[in-house]
Amino acid sequence: MENLPTPVITIGLNLNNRNFDYSMEELNNLIIANHMESVETVTQKLDHPDSGSYFGKGKVEFLAQLIETTEAETIVVNDELSPSQIRNLENQTKATVIDRTGLILEIFANRAQTREAKLQVQMAKLKYQLPRLRTSASQRLDQQSAGGGLANRGSGETKIELNRRTIEHQINHVRNELKEIDRSLETQSKQRLANEIKTVALIGYTNAGKSTIMNKLVSQFGKNEAKQVFVKNMLFATLDTNVRDIRLPDNKQFLLSDTVGFVSELPHSLVQAFKSTLAEAANADLLIQVVDYSDPNQELMMETTAKTLKEIGVPDLPMIKVFNKADLTDSQFPSREGDNLIISAQDESSIASLVDVIREKLFANYVTQTFLIPFAKGEIVNTFNNKYDVQATTYTGEGTQLVVNLPENEVARYENYLEK
Repeated sequence: MENLPTPVITIGLNLNNRNFDYSMEELNNLIIANHMESVETVTQKLDHPDSGSYFGKGKVEFLAQLIETTEAETIVVNDELSPSQIRNLENQTKATVIDRTGLILEIFANRAQTREAKLQVQMAKLKYQLPRLRTSASQRLDQQSAGGGLANRGSGETKIELNRRTIEHQINHVRNELKEIDRSLETQSKQRLANEIKTVALIGYTNAGKSTIMNKLVSQFGKNEAKQVFVKNMLFATLDTNVRDIRLPDNKQFLLSDTVGFVSELPHSLVQAFKSTLAEAANADLLIQVVDYSDPNQELMMETTAKTLKEIGVPDLPMIKVFNKADLTDSQFPSREGDNLIISAQDESSIASLVDVIREKLFANYVTQTFLIPFAKGEIVNTFNNKYDVQATTYTGEGTQLVVNLPENEVARYENYLEK
């Protein structure tokens, strides 16, 4: 029997934020992704959060009553709280308090699969825990029962300091392991550049359909059709950057990567932790921003994507915007306006349109030339057939005439065989 979702109470402060309703909706999607269920939602409108307990005194008392009258033992907050705010809320409500950052960290920790992703999440969690160290409840009670003497208080502080040093040691250890992985990834990236293989990165909001698009391209054009990526209709279904080799029917080849999805107010520590993973986007020749066209908050999602790209230092790269899930709207698809595509990833003609745009953007430097290859140079004919798009082949008395579409910078390599 499948475990039922953990019941929680979700809370949020409306600080005159025009996107407040959406952020609360997103929080609900995040708790669902963490196998939780909101049994009550409590909001309050304030000019600023209460420095001690986030909510005002009356709302905190109301929360304490809800904890008593519902089966929930956890409160999930729509903002990142200070250590003292978490401590005070827990003391006053007798519930476990998880802020937005802590929630996303939990989701990431549960979803990380590769060694790199696990290390990145571990790094972010350790940095999150460091300023939030405190003695356990039993230690506090022990101190109180002993009259709160200086010796006992000192031992509690010593315990915190010991934990702090342990976490700092772990952070250094994880940082060194990630440096090793970074060096390995950098080597792979240099090999790709040396091989002059084009790269395309799928980016955008989590759950916009990036993995679905990737799977469609892999199933049609991938060298290994079995290498599908995990797809599920929830936020952060996958964290790992997947890279697949795509070869189109005309022999045009590129590497396609599916990066971790973005979400509004993605904790800075996580953005930094996943910088190396998102380096696939920073080093790409072409970015494909996937947007959920059926979501009324798509503009906010694109703002979030632009903000995150800037934060991780992604340069101003060529980009096409793919408005996916058009099948859930009344819009016609596939359709194109400039570098914007409206598609449904479930539709074959939409995928074909996407491939056309990728081909146009990625291989704009290709030219068509006619070569005459002597029969004694059959290896060159084989290279053209295996590597480039041979559009016509004619056998003459002098050799094999080929009409080839290839990169402009490759033409010089075969200039001795160009037909004048």
